[in-house]
This record gives sequence, C-alpha cells and structure tokens, in this order.
Amino acid sequence: MLSAYSPNLTLIERLWKFVKKQCLYAKYSRDFASFSTAIERCLQDTHTIHAKALNSLSSLNFAIFQKAQW
Repeated sequence: MLSAYSPNLTLIERLWKFVKKQCLYAKYSRDFASFSTAIERCLQDTHTIHAKALNSLSSLNFAIFQKAQW
C-alpha cells in the first residue's frame, strides 16, 4: 500500500527535484527575475542538454514488494 503522498511516483515531483538540483542548489539569485530565468532555462533544456538524465528519472520501473507472510 502506498502512502497518501508518494513524491517518487509523481513525475512532476521528480522533474522539480531535478530542476532544483541543476539550477538552484548552491546558486545565488540576486532577484526573482534571475531566479525564475534559471528555472525557465533549465526547463527549456530538458529535451537537449538534460534529456539523458531525465529519461532515467521518468522510467516507470518500480520495486514492488509483496506483503510479508508471518
């Protein structure tokens, strides 16, 4: 049974985690315009520069666990 909130199963959550890691972590934005530009630039590069990394994040291969028999 899944929890009510399963961010690893939601593709948009995976994309947002990737964007934060690529363009926001350890980077300073002097204002909101540069902050939003960095996010937009990263999203525009999803089909080119980041395509290989995002393909691995968007796979639907999940581990399925059977209920333990006691």
